[in-house]
Amino acid sequence: MMFTLAVAGSGLPSSFVLVYVVGFIAAISIGSIAWYNSKRPPGWENKDKPGFVPKVNANENEAD
Repeated sequence: MMFTLAVAGSGLPSSFVLVYVVGFIAAISIGSIAWYNSKRPPGWENKDKPGFVPKVNANENEAD
């Protein structure tokens, strides 16, 4: 309800704001997956990844 009132008072169409909110959430999600699958910084080498992060193996996707 508070979100609806904020959108209605700002003069922006709600679909416009919804696109930005969904895009922000997607960017955070994709960035988190990329960060968890990247090389670990010093001191983090032996830490486990969370279970919800999919494993990405870049070596299988490369064309020779």
